[in-house]
Amino acid sequence: MNILPPEYEVYLNAILATMQANDLADARVRVTLTSGDGPLGSDRGESPATMTVATTALKPWPPTETAMVVPWTRNERSALAGIKSTSYADNVRALALAHESGAGEAILANTRDELCEGTGTNIFIVTAGVVQTPPLSSGCLAGVTRALVLEACAAAGIAVEEVALPIAVLQTCDEAFLTSSTRDVHPLARMDQRAMPDVEGPVTQRVAQAFRDFVAGREDP
Repeated sequence: MNILPPEYEVYLNAILATMQANDLADARVRVTLTSGDGPLGSDRGESPATMTVATTALKPWPPTETAMVVPWTRNERSALAGIKSTSYADNVRALALAHESGAGEAILANTRDELCEGTGTNIFIVTAGVVQTPPLSSGCLAGVTRALVLEACAAAGIAVEEVALPIAVLQTCDEAFLTSSTRDVHPLARMDQRAMPDVEGPVTQRVAQAFRDFVAGREDP
């Protein structure tokens, strides 16, 4: 199956038109690309791809976040590993459990009991001043903000290790933060029942500032 995405200008114009129709100057935007009309079942037809754009107002996040590890896993060997699809059922159930337990985000391990990702976030930890994050081989999504944070850290001289980490590292690390397109760099204050020893710690603050500087530099004419 070879789905050709629309040209960049089509994406941009569709996003702008949807935002304007909803009177939004800044928004959360979701673009969904499908394989087009096709038969019921798993087979696909030969129709051209279709695209939909949805926008909603951004909601403010609290200054820090809480999270919990849920009992379900990401399958790093799945055919959809690393792909952001419309199959959100795992995320919905995981996040619902986190909310029922008083946490704002759910963190998932992979089938090897390694740290993977959140339902809508990538995760970074800091141990002894060293920033680490799961590699893409863990099964996590290649988040846009994750990639920008890695670029920002490289530009600021902050070393980041992309390395397989046991899920238990969340009970021993000094700092931790989430990244996403709406959260930017979001410090974790509590992980499961453990209060993080250094909320908004010096390394997290340095990464957050590096990210702000990097993004501001990309926006400059």
